Amino acid sequence: MIKPVSIQEPLLHYNWGDGCDGWTLVEEPSLSVKRERMPAGTAEALHYHQQAQQFFYILSGTATFEISGERIQVNEQQGLHIQAGLLHRILNETNQPLEFILSSQPSTKGDRINL
Repeated sequence: MIKPVSIQEPLLHYNWGDGCDGWTLVEEPSLSVKRERMPAGTAEALHYHQQAQQFFYILSGTATFEISGERIQVNEQQGLHIQAGLLHRILNETNQPLEFILSSQPSTKGDRINL
């Protein structure tokens, strides 16, 4: 049966990084969709994916991305596409929470290489 998903009823809730939350909304080998929340002043580890391309859509807050040595600010209601193979990470350098949707194609399961 097909049914809606949300952060109240995700496929899976998980914690990552330093107090960050995530909700898996779609998890298939060919596609992953997640909603994630980063508290103020948090960042993820620099990494890359050999196969997966990703699209981040900022729901609220302001994200800073480091991509292959370049810094890019992405504001609320903006998105950013990251091709497979690029070194990247997302940071919340503000004093407000950051919330975003993260789509990965194919899924990043087993395809994350941390530096």
